[in-house]
Amino acid sequence: MTAVLAAATLLLTAGCSSDGGGSPDGGGSTPWVSPKPGTSPPASGRAAEEAPPAKGSVQVVRTVTEGLRTPWGLAPLPEGGLLVSSRDEGTITLVDEKTGKKTEVGSVPGVAPGGEGGLMGLALSPTYASDHMVYAYFTSDSDNRVVRMQYDAKRPAGERLGAPDTVFRGIPKGTNHNGGRIAFGPDKMLYVGTGETYVTELAQDKKSTGGKILRLTPEGEPAPGNPFDSPVYSYGHRNVQGLAWDSEQRLFASEFGQDTWDELNHIKPGGNYGWPDVEGESDDSKYESPIDQWSTDEASPSGIAYAEGSVWMAGLRGKRLWRVPLKGTAESAEPQAFLEGDHGRLRTVVAAGGDKLWLVTSETDGRGTPGDGDDRILELRVK
Repeated sequence: MTAVLAAATLLLTAGCSSDGGGSPDGGGSTPWVSPKPGTSPPASGRAAEEAPPAKGSVQVVRTVTEGLRTPWGLAPLPEGGLLVSSRDEGTITLVDEKTGKKTEVGSVPGVAPGGEGGLMGLALSPTYASDHMVYAYFTSDSDNRVVRMQYDAKRPAGERLGAPDTVFRGIPKGTNHNGGRIAFGPDKMLYVGTGETYVTELAQDKKSTGGKILRLTPEGEPAPGNPFDSPVYSYGHRNVQGLAWDSEQRLFASEFGQDTWDELNHIKPGGNYGWPDVEGESDDSKYESPIDQWSTDEASPSGIAYAEGSVWMAGLRGKRLWRVPLKGTAESAEPQAFLEGDHGRLRTVVAAGGDKLWLVTSETDGRGTPGDGDDRILELRVK
């Protein structure tokens, strides 16, 4: 087991936009130096910086699979197949994206589901081709943490996950606002979105890992170049739920608001995103204002993906998929809503190359309306 970094934890209730306004939700790496706080990687000036069309479109190509229970994270495997986590069951399932066949690959020991907590984000090691490591974010009896497990497709169903190796522990846990999204960036560092667990002062406390975006090495150490010589990359967040990078390696994140504004943010190293002092846009220059904001009944944003020049943002309470066209880090046109109410609550969206997205629904999370087929994965074509 790698050395574990013990993160400092500092340790009610206001509304949570995630599921209904006032009710609580719903390997080796190339050295890379983070930009100075308040700056971004330079734009290349290539065609990728051109704005996409003002109006886009979404086509539901097919239902890949259905019958999923509390799906949360999704990780496409390079050899084919989609790994999907079940928040409440603490299991990971392999979905054959061609046939829809589901095979449980194993349970993750130590998961303690409850409220918005459980087994959440998944990510593949940047050296997955050689180490076959799958990273997972989950709620335990004492904290939220990140582990990694070796995936062996040759082993029998239910026994394909190796023993978990704890990479990072000590992230505050609560009934709600547990964060949970993880992703490896273009720099091959691990980015972790956390929540403030309704202890709002944690978001502004740079010594706490609650209400933050963390940036770690694959082994769980603070990544080189972090702005505070700690795991913290940005702070002042309420409950980060989506992480994605554009073609210029700029990071974007979605975030639950309280009763007023949900946010899509461009993330700057060392940036303060305002919570709990600010919700949505601010005139105070010490806080970073969002790219855009939505009323909580329109969004309650969860996962995001970047494709075809736009950020695509899944909405839980909003039950829709938002398209946010970008030029640089600003909107190039008004956001558009698609699939409004067609598939219920939307939890996770993942880029699948070119104009293709995977979209995961979330009707079985305790705030939806489960029906025939329960939760599913959809294949989308977008522009």
